Amino acid sequence: MAMTTGSNAGQSYSDINMTPLIDVMLVLLIIFIITLPSQTHAIKIDNPSPQPQEVTPPPEVIDLQIDFDGTLLWNKTAVDRATMQGYVSAEAKKSPQPQVHITVDRFANYEIVAQTLADLQRRGLQKIGFVNDASY
Repeated sequence: MAMTTGSNAGQSYSDINMTPLIDVMLVLLIIFIITLPSQTHAIKIDNPSPQPQEVTPPPEVIDLQIDFDGTLLWNKTAVDRATMQGYVSAEAKKSPQPQVHITVDRFANYEIVAQTLADLQRRGLQKIGFVNDASY
């Protein structure tokens, strides 16, 4: 590099000052050297096995409706309490137990609903749920 002397007073200096450029380049080089090993760090991933698993079919659904007057509808067929208990006993013996979806009329007597739930549980059905009608 050339160094100016005081003999050319008043004239402008036309050479580019390379010192700041070299300083910036060295700092960037150091930053890249430091951060590069942390970016190449490997992460172990536990992937599932490539063999497909068996898909279980959805369980059978039984629709049980209780009307306002106490009428029981087993899959949209009117039944009396004794017939329903026979159906429940037969369904409870199946290997994957079916789900029972109970739809209750808003004016139905609570005693009939409680008796129906007790019959379902006593006969061995375990998957019992209520269907909600959001219209009321």
